Amino acid sequence: MTDIYSDRSWLTVPDLVDMLGVSAGRVRRLFEDRQLLAVRIDGVLKVPADFLRDDEPLRELRGTLVLLADDGFSDDEAMRWMLTPEESLGVAPIDALRSGRKTEVRRVAQALAF
Repeated sequence: MTDIYSDRSWLTVPDLVDMLGVSAGRVRRLFEDRQLLAVRIDGVLKVPADFLRDDEPLRELRGTLVLLADDGFSDDEAMRWMLTPEESLGVAPIDALRSGRKTEVRRVAQALAF
């Protein structure tokens, strides 16, 4: 099985500061507010580039991340779920979100709590 993390492009906090034109503190606030999700890879906090569109956090992401947190997922577990192909979606949840399938992704995420 290929490593789901190596199949994606990743951004560091300094990358996000430059891209979003905000401070590092504001980037961390985006994590706290669940507008973005980051995990440590080789000790460095990183965000998949797929979590952004047009240099902004993907709007559809926040509700899904909140739902996963409410389901008891840790950040690492939520990241793994977002990037792993989901059988019922046919693609990874982040890819389904990016293609406009927000309701379907959230329905699958909600079912994980049961």
